[in-house]
Amino acid sequence: MKPRSAALVLVGLLALSLNLRAALSAYPPLLGDVREALGISAGTAGAAQTGAILAMAAGSLIGPRVSARFGAVRALGGSVALVALGSLVRGVPALVALFAGTLVIGLGIGVAGVLLTAVVKDRLAARAGAVSGAYVVAMMLGSTVVSALAVPVAVALGGWSYSLALWAVPALLAVAVWAAIMRGDAGPHTGGATARRRLPWRDPFARLAATYQSGVSLTVYGSLTWVAPAYVDRGWSPAAAGLLISVWSVAQMPSALVVPSLAERSGRFRRWALLMAACTVVAVLGMVLLPEPPLVGAWLWVALIGVGVGAGFPLGLGVIAHRTPDPAASAATSGLALGVGYTVAGLGPLLMGVLVDLTHGYAAALLVLLGAAVLQIVAAIGIGDHRREPAAATT
Repeated sequence: MKPRSAALVLVGLLALSLNLRAALSAYPPLLGDVREALGISAGTAGAAQTGAILAMAAGSLIGPRVSARFGAVRALGGSVALVALGSLVRGVPALVALFAGTLVIGLGIGVAGVLLTAVVKDRLAARAGAVSGAYVVAMMLGSTVVSALAVPVAVALGGWSYSLALWAVPALLAVAVWAAIMRGDAGPHTGGATARRRLPWRDPFARLAATYQSGVSLTVYGSLTWVAPAYVDRGWSPAAAGLLISVWSVAQMPSALVVPSLAERSGRFRRWALLMAACTVVAVLGMVLLPEPPLVGAWLWVALIGVGVGAGFPLGLGVIAHRTPDPAASAATSGLALGVGYTVAGLGPLLMGVLVDLTHGYAAALLVLLGAAVLQIVAAIGIGDHRREPAAATT
C-alpha cells in the first residue's frame, strides 16, 4: 500500500476512534440536567444509555455482514456518519429525540467496533500492533475530553441538548476523511470472508470470551453512566463529577497500552485478567464503603476502575486473536463476544437506574459493578493461559 494512502487510512482510523465513546460520554455528566428538564426518573434516564448499548450489540452482530455487502472501508464510513446523525438528532430537547439519536449512535459504534481490526489487517498489517494501540488511546482520549467539557459546553451554549449535539462536529470531520478514503476504495474486498462464518455459539471458548467481554462492558458502561451521578448526589457539582469520568478515562490509556503487551509476552492472560478484575472489586467496595477517603478522595476509586477496564477490553480481544485459527474465525468470535457483551452491558445502566429509584441511593446500584467483576473472574479462570484454536462453523 502506498505510504500516502496508508497515512490517510491511519488518520481516518484515529478520527473515527475519537468518536467511538465520545458521544456516549457526553451524556452522564448531563444526566441530572436531562432528568430535571424532561421530568424523567433515573430508570428512564438510564434506559437511554441502555438503548445505546443494545444498539451497539446489534451493530456488532450485523457488522460482518455489512462489511461483506459494502466492504469494511465503506461500512466504517457509514458507521461514523450514523454517529454524526444521532448526535444532531439529540440536539432536539425532547425525550423521543434523545432516545432516537442515542440508538442511532449506538448502532454506528457497534458496526465500527467490529470492523476496525479488519481494516487494520487489510491496510496497515505491517504496523497492526502500534495502530491498534493508537486507536484504543484515541477512543479513550475522545471520552476524556468530552466528559470534561460536556457541562461547561452546556452552560456556554444554553442547554444540555446543544452540548450533546456539538459532538456531531468531530464525527462529521471523520466522515470527511472517510469520504476521501472511500474514493480510492475498490469495494467489498475486505471482510468478505466474515460472512462465511457463523457466530460460534456452541464453541466453549467463544462462550467464555463472551462472558468475559460481558463483565468488562457492563463495568465500562455502568460506571460511565452512574458513577458521576452518584457523586453529584453526595454534593459534588456536575462539572466536578464530570472530571471524575475524565480521570477514569485517562487511567485507561496506560493500562490499555501496557497490560495487553505484558500478557502477550508472558502468555499469562489469566493472571493479568484477574488482576484487572481485582482493581474493579477494590474500587467498587471503596466507593460503597468509603466513598471519599482522606487525601486521595474519590479519584483513587475511579482511577482503579479505569485501570481495570482499560486493559480488560483489549485483553479480551487479544486472547480471541491468539486462540482463533484465521481472521474469519477471529471476526466471528469477536462479533459474538462483543454482541453478547454489549447486550449484557445494556442491562446495566437500566438496572442501576431502577435500583437508584427503589433504594433512593447509589450503593445498591454500584454493587452491580461488583457482579460484573465476578463475570470477568469466572471467565478468566475458564479461559486460562494455554493457546487453543477453536473451529468456527461455515455456511
